[in-house]
Amino acid sequence: MIHPTDTIVALSTPSGEGALGVVRLSGPDARRIADRIFCGKDLLQVPSHTIHYGTIRTSGGKILDECLVSVFIAPRSYTKEDMVEFSCHGSSYILEGLVRLLITEGARYAEPGEFTKRAFLHGQLDLSQAEAVAELIAADTGAQHRVALSQLRGGISDRIKNLRSRLIKFASLIELENDFSEEDVEFADRTALKDLVTELMDFVQPLIRSFAYGNALKKGVAVAIVGAPNVGKSTLLNALLQEEKAIVSAIPGTTRDVIEDSIRIDGILYRFIDTAGLRSTEDEIEAQGIRRSYEQITKADIVLYMSVVDEDTHELAARFKELNLSADQKAIILLNKADQYKHLCHRYDIQESVSSLCGRRETLLMSAKRGDGLDSLKQLLVDLVRSDHLSDQMVITNLRHYEALRNTLQSLQAVQEGLSNDLPSDLIALDLRHAMHALGTISGEIYSDDLLDSIFRDFCIGK
Repeated sequence: MIHPTDTIVALSTPSGEGALGVVRLSGPDARRIADRIFCGKDLLQVPSHTIHYGTIRTSGGKILDECLVSVFIAPRSYTKEDMVEFSCHGSSYILEGLVRLLITEGARYAEPGEFTKRAFLHGQLDLSQAEAVAELIAADTGAQHRVALSQLRGGISDRIKNLRSRLIKFASLIELENDFSEEDVEFADRTALKDLVTELMDFVQPLIRSFAYGNALKKGVAVAIVGAPNVGKSTLLNALLQEEKAIVSAIPGTTRDVIEDSIRIDGILYRFIDTAGLRSTEDEIEAQGIRRSYEQITKADIVLYMSVVDEDTHELAARFKELNLSADQKAIILLNKADQYKHLCHRYDIQESVSSLCGRRETLLMSAKRGDGLDSLKQLLVDLVRSDHLSDQMVITNLRHYEALRNTLQSLQAVQEGLSNDLPSDLIALDLRHAMHALGTISGEIYSDDLLDSIFRDFCIGK
């Protein structure tokens, strides 16, 4: 049973040896417990936001370590409780010993994410900001970091809370109309309500669309390199990765299985998948590799369809269309081995013809072997991923937020339809309540214990 009034303790730096390790205490008895084992200043008397040098001593007076202690007095702390942080040498023996000492003196070992959970419960962060803490810790690209930092600063949640509060005012007026239904009165300005619903929908819809980009930032963008044998797929993969990841051979069918590796381009993680050449074959092993290629094509966010520059354009377009890409999938057609093509004046015509025949897909002439066009390809990849979102400040990466926004949009559309058709006020009020509830779950103005448990159980212990 978790008691929010307990004083909790945990190691807040990664386990294992390091130069430094930080042990964090939070709760009403944090300073008193820390003071019992700290020999230096009286931690019950020092001001907030001060750092003190001293030693950690066991009950028998044995020195465990020299350390720095940071003191934060409520409410001026991360959790809005009294907090103490010990900065010690990063020995596992020292850190584990310190945690045991603090537990012996009355602290309890923290649950995963309990420090941040307390920050939320005490109003330091809203729920979406608390979730952004985990996103920020997990960020390993510049784009992930920018999005998480924007969410932590409350850019989206502040706007959501403002719009929700305005909805609440209209909903209360409509509820008031229902109380006077026999009087035939109208307290809520229907035109102003329509304008607010339109404003909200204009805000929510781009956020819903941004989820695909946000999800790509978290998991990486799956890019399948596909095409017939010997068009340069493995050469391209090696050029992108700048290493000999895939075997390159003039023998058709050399790549018989999926080869995958990742690189970051302009802060975005791309997972490149080299697939077996697409062709008819009697070789069962190669055929199995080709079946896997088609599986990867259906899963890919972007398909790089490779051909050679002197292939018949109509045959190329016909094979490209056989891929049957979904409406959500993006594609770039790569006309490889352009360095071997002698008719330089015809290059633009070929590129334009292929693009036109393939539904105006992006088309690029290149030489994977020489690296010609590689920079242009990378820029195209970045442009395709970023084409559907406004900015890193207007991106959602959380599935829970995505589902809440979809529910909000559905309810707002019902409100809009009800206003247009002059539906009774009680029906409009019901749809407004659904929209307000969905928005409230994002910021945490509406939450349940089960929801909090599901969110914070995936946090690291010391956060």
